[in-house]
Amino acid sequence: VVTRDDVEESLKAVFQFVKDKEQLLQDLHSQIEETKKIIAEKQRERDYWLEYKNVGSKIHAEKISSLEKDIAEVKHELERAKEYYREALKVVREENQKMFDRHMKLLSEEAFKNAVGYLDKHCRREIEENEWLKEEVKIYQKAHSDLEASVQLLEEENTNLVAKLIDIKLQRLRV
Repeated sequence: VVTRDDVEESLKAVFQFVKDKEQLLQDLHSQIEETKKIIAEKQRERDYWLEYKNVGSKIHAEKISSLEKDIAEVKHELERAKEYYREALKVVREENQKMFDRHMKLLSEEAFKNAVGYLDKHCRREIEENEWLKEEVKIYQKAHSDLEASVQLLEEENTNLVAKLIDIKLQRLRV
């Protein structure tokens, strides 16, 4: 015997089962829609990358090549500029050193003149004589070096003449 309560419970169970299945069906439909969206998005991404592979990558490769050439050119120009500034700095340093040396020489001469100005006549005369003697020593040293050079030339000439003379005597002896 089936009672009304049993039928109602059975109907409720069937109704609940149908409701659960409909909910499951809706969930599946929403999952299918989301999957379709994901597939469409992935398809667009795939199309984009295929397009990039076929066209864009070549354009970018050309741009990269061009930029690498530009980088190499900029590096070359940088090296040239660096070398130019290094040379310019060297010249400026040499010029500064020359000016400094010249200035120090002038300052030392001025200091010497000032110091001599404060000395008495006897000391000034000794300094002047000392300067004159230094000039005379330079003249004699130059004359001495000139004489040494001429003596060396004469000695070389004499050794050549003696060698020729010996060669001639040896030739006569052989004859």
